Amino acid sequence: MMYALLSTVLIFIIIGVFSFLKNFFPIGTWISATAAGININILSLVGMALRRTNSSLIISAMIRGTKAGLDLSLSQLESHYLSGGHVDNIVNALIAAHRADLELSFERATAIDLAGRDVLDAVKMSVTPKVIETPMISAVAIDGIEVKVVARVTVKTNIKRLVGGAGQETIIARVGEGIVTTLGSSQTHKEVLENPDKISKTVISKGLDSGTAFEILSIDIADIDIGRNIGADLQIMQAEADKQIAQAKAEERRALAVAQEHEMRAQVQEMRAKVVDAESKVPLAIAEAFKSGNISIEKYYKLQNKIADTKMRESLSSITKQNFNLNIDNHKNKEKLDNDNNKKK
Repeated sequence: MMYALLSTVLIFIIIGVFSFLKNFFPIGTWISATAAGININILSLVGMALRRTNSSLIISAMIRGTKAGLDLSLSQLESHYLSGGHVDNIVNALIAAHRADLELSFERATAIDLAGRDVLDAVKMSVTPKVIETPMISAVAIDGIEVKVVARVTVKTNIKRLVGGAGQETIIARVGEGIVTTLGSSQTHKEVLENPDKISKTVISKGLDSGTAFEILSIDIADIDIGRNIGADLQIMQAEADKQIAQAKAEERRALAVAQEHEMRAQVQEMRAKVVDAESKVPLAIAEAFKSGNISIEKYYKLQNKIADTKMRESLSSITKQNFNLNIDNHKNKEKLDNDNNKKK
């Protein structure tokens, strides 16, 4: 029983020792580095393990960089690893830049990586330019015709401006602004359709890549189309607005005329009321004249006879005028009938 217990304890001790040696004395990693020609002290690997550094990752990246002809040090790689950088990505980017004969130092590569950009993708884009297609850009020429353009912008990474430089969104926005400016300054849309390269030359000459992380190589017009007649639409809208203004002013004048008409009718009614009031006083005045002896019965009847004669003459005059107008109408109708009969003959 005692021997079995001692054997179990010994097995656990051996497993613990091997685990400790594996974690803090990475013999396999040291052998790989030595075999690749990298001189490294085993105590340095122990220090990496104590600092919780992935020594196998560092040594693997160191081997790749050394075989590719890069001058790297373990302290640089470990420092970048502890800073939260991507060691594999950095070494691969340095190897790609070295093979493509691009100037890229370790310090700049680590700065780009820590800035949150993909340094390997940036190096690849420097070697193989990228094509960025803009969305449909709409602008209006001076003649009022809308022109729609889609452009393809060929860019490559400017590694020197990659840290702190603007991204693809800025390139697209600036190219769109340049296209709108160029189209807006064209006299007619036909100029744009005849010479679409005018847009490319004008836009690329503005230095749109300044302050960005890219260098514009070319701007090509992928598609160009004609849209609405914006000028005619604006004129129609202006004419409609002018019509509404004129209608409003006419309605204002009509309302004023209606108000004046109602006012005149009110005045007429007021005058009629005064006439009625004055006529109602006539019998009283006549009665007063009888009492005071200023008028006799004979004069009163003579006055009534004159009033009756005047009304009769007015009535006869009205009937005569109606008969005259009726005779004129009959004469005109007769002449028209005679003319129609003559034409038929």
